[in-house]
Amino acid sequence: MLLDEDPATLIHHTIGNFNIQPDKLAVTRITDSLSTMQQSRELRIREAESALRKLSRNLNAMAAHHEETVAAHDSAKHAAQIVELDTKKFRIAKAASELEIESERLEGELEMLKDRLAELETQGLEGDEAARREREAEDATILRLKIYRSLGIDVEADEAGNYNKAIIRNSRKGDVHVVNIDSKFSRFFYANYFWSTMQG
Repeated sequence: MLLDEDPATLIHHTIGNFNIQPDKLAVTRITDSLSTMQQSRELRIREAESALRKLSRNLNAMAAHHEETVAAHDSAKHAAQIVELDTKKFRIAKAASELEIESERLEGELEMLKDRLAELETQGLEGDEAARREREAEDATILRLKIYRSLGIDVEADEAGNYNKAIIRNSRKGDVHVVNIDSKFSRFFYANYFWSTMQG
C-alpha cells in the first residue's frame, strides 16, 4: 500500500518527479538581478543627490553674489559718471576743433612764409627798391599781426593776400568767434566789434 511507504521517501520521489532544480536556479538568477538593479538604482540616486547638492550650493553662491552686486550698484553715481564723461567728451571735441582751426591757420602762414622765402632768395640779400618798400609794408603788417595775436585775434588772408577773416579767442570764457571781414563795414566798426567780443 501507498501509506505503508516512508513519507520522507515519498516526498523525495515527489520532489524528484517535479524537477524543481531549473526553477531554483531561475529564482536565484532573478534574485541576483534584482539585487544588482537595486544597487545600481541606489548608486544613481546617490549621484543625483550629490549633483543636486552641488547645484544648490552654486545657486546659493550666485544668488548671494547677485544680491551684493545689486546692493553695490548706485544709479545716481552711475548717472553722475555719465554726465561727467559727456562733459569731458564735449571739451575734447571743442579742443580738437580749436586745434584744427589753429592747424589750418599755421599751414596758411607756413605757405606764406615759404613763398616769401622763395621771393627773397630770388631777389638776393638786399633786394630792389620795390622789394624794400614792400618789405617795409610787410614789416608793418607783421607788426600789426603780432599785436592782434597778442590780443587773442588771428587774422587770415585769402588767396589774393587780403585779410578777410578774423578768429577771436576769449580765454576767460573759452569761446572762439570767426568773423568774416567785409569792406562795406568800416575799420571803426570792426575795432569796436573785436573789442566787445574780447571783453564779453
